[in-house]
Amino acid sequence: MSHITHFSGKSVHPVTDRPRPERLLSGNPQRHTWTHYETADEVLSCGVWACEPGAWRIHFAADKHEFFCVIEGLVRLHDEAGKVVDVKPGEAAVIPAGFVGVFEVVQAVRKYFVVCQTSASQTA
Repeated sequence: MSHITHFSGKSVHPVTDRPRPERLLSGNPQRHTWTHYETADEVLSCGVWACEPGAWRIHFAADKHEFFCVIEGLVRLHDEAGKVVDVKPGEAAVIPAGFVGVFEVVQAVRKYFVVCQTSASQTA
């Protein structure tokens, strides 16, 4: 039977990491990911993500999309063409599949995230 996953009612241990050195542009931010829900086929995952200030290059896979909503802090996304988008508390954005650019945490951030991998659903 399916049931609702309530983030506040679920105790989850975070996975902690840092950007890979070859992608790092500034700082050496520690990142924490609390995955509250993930489908068995790993097509969809969601939870809470927190990070210290810093910046690193990102290159999303052709089948990976991320929706996020900032709870606190400030995220700045830079695309390859030089366009910059700031996302602050209460705002949401989508990083589309294939996105190449820079992910910058200007102020320590905490955000809700939903990641969808589309290729697994196409092959099933």
